[in-house]
Amino acid sequence: MKWRDLARDANGRSAVLVFEHGDNVMPLLKRWCADQQISSAHFTAIGAFESVTVAWFNWETKQYQQIPVDEQVEVLSLVGDVARNDGEPAVHGHIVVGRHDGSTRGGHFVDAVVRPTLELVVQETPAYLAKRHDPESGLALIDPDAIG
Repeated sequence: MKWRDLARDANGRSAVLVFEHGDNVMPLLKRWCADQQISSAHFTAIGAFESVTVAWFNWETKQYQQIPVDEQVEVLSLVGDVARNDGEPAVHGHIVVGRHDGSTRGGHFVDAVVRPTLELVVQETPAYLAKRHDPESGLALIDPDAIG
């Protein structure tokens, strides 16, 4: 993965991350956010994968059910946010991918292997977002009262 700042000012920062063939997206994105001390951001991306895992949150079991898609797909939309969770940046994304026949798969973004590229734009904000544990769902959710 290569990256470059696009802009930096009092309103925040934007950067482009270009993932290359064979890159596993989520570990690289999480490490980049930690290295860059990203506390609050949103991101969008387009590109293509040789394989991707999405997930669906099962309310009854309070667990994500993984759905592997083991074929070449186009990234039609990848959107997400970054917030603090226990002092570390937590990356959360949702994705829709297009298959060879025009059908789609989508859900919570778990990870993917890039082929040939993924172009991701991150927009950081100066205020930070924080997550808190939601006892009803068991998930870490953004807490609007903890925005700093």
